[in-house]
Amino acid sequence: MNICGDYEALNLMVEEALQYTKHGKVANYIPALSTANRDLLSLSIYEGESTVASAGDTFKTFTLQSISKVLALALALMDKGEDGVFSRVGMEPTGDPFNSIIKLETHSPSKPLNPMINAGALAVTNMIEGNSVDEKLGRLLSFIHELTGNSSITFNEQVAISEYNTADLNRSLAYFLKQHDVVTGNIERLLELYTKQCAIEVNCEDLAKIAYVIGNEGRHVETGRSIIPLHIARIMKTFMTTCGMYNASGEFAIKVGIPSKSGVSGAIMASVPHGPGIGIYGPSLDEKGNSIAGMKLLESLSHRYDLNIF
Repeated sequence: MNICGDYEALNLMVEEALQYTKHGKVANYIPALSTANRDLLSLSIYEGESTVASAGDTFKTFTLQSISKVLALALALMDKGEDGVFSRVGMEPTGDPFNSIIKLETHSPSKPLNPMINAGALAVTNMIEGNSVDEKLGRLLSFIHELTGNSSITFNEQVAISEYNTADLNRSLAYFLKQHDVVTGNIERLLELYTKQCAIEVNCEDLAKIAYVIGNEGRHVETGRSIIPLHIARIMKTFMTTCGMYNASGEFAIKVGIPSKSGVSGAIMASVPHGPGIGIYGPSLDEKGNSIAGMKLLESLSHRYDLNIF
């Protein structure tokens, strides 16, 4: 598959998708995200070795936000194993918004339905091993450095502080989970780690390289090293397919059909199994919190290059 050589078509698809940015809004419930330029859209596609195609301002950095949930899940699974993780977090999709508390109150036991909603992500982050916030975050960053080959990646302190100071709903979710023995330890330290995790800053090329490793059975093509065990890479792709686009995941699976994860920064990471990794940034969001132009761009890519896994 040589998508990367199709520069003219890729640039045209980005230009066509850009028209949708005017129908969305940037995230404003996290103040530091509200200053993003609504009319940005960029794309990187990585097919292994040094084969990268880009369109738009692909070296513009942005925070992972909920995309970090997939990476934290991988680390927690490597630390605790499947039994340890899924004793505290479920495997089922939900039609509720990503920050909803309702299923925690109406289901027994009161564990989050999956790791991609905020309650589940908090429980997963709580399982990352380490003696301090810095040690746990350092392990997650080292993991991302290995996936991308970019050791300069760190978190955006301004965004992390902004998220921490406005994290009242996540704080409530965390205390609810602690009451029901789903999470343990100091909740404020958990919130500090979680908001720094969400504020990890990358560009489209970094994101495409992460996506590539996930899509290609956890193996880094340039080093030949298995970074993510095969069974964990498969779990990651499954959750990306069933839960990765918030409560638009079902429609996205039909229209696009690529395991993907979005974040409210406007980022989307898409992992084609045994195929390219795709990184997109478009901060104009639809009502469900997904990049409105990014969704259209992925739909175009899927149709043109027959990337739908179904």
